[in-house]
Amino acid sequence: MSKKNRSNKNNDKTVRSINNNIRSSVRKLNPILKNIVGKKVEAAIRDLQFSEKRITKDVRKTINSAVANAENNFQYDIDKLIVKEAYCGKKITMKRFRPRAKGRAASILKPYSSITIILSEQKKMENHGSKS
Repeated sequence: MSKKNRSNKNNDKTVRSINNNIRSSVRKLNPILKNIVGKKVEAAIRDLQFSEKRITKDVRKTINSAVANAENNFQYDIDKLIVKEAYCGKKITMKRFRPRAKGRAASILKPYSSITIILSEQKKMENHGSKS
């Protein structure tokens, strides 16, 4: 039994950045991440900068980290980078208790999430057709 030769799935130029332990729920992060997928990095950072959500600061920091990885580790042109994928996942949930009336206690859940941003270089689009 020998190991199979695995072809490199990462042939298209992609760069990844992961931010673990973000103090927000997945439910609040998903709409923000869906908003930036497919955009150029510059436009995505600009959109996040003018968003009123608290968590966009951490998302912007993750995108800037991915851009720095692309520039320093892979020598990509940062003007051609687009956000290929952006997704989040659950991490731990801190459990706290709040005192209530008659000696009872109510639980408070404080969820944590992780963000993964994948950037890729934009390829030139070819025109197929004779529309003018």
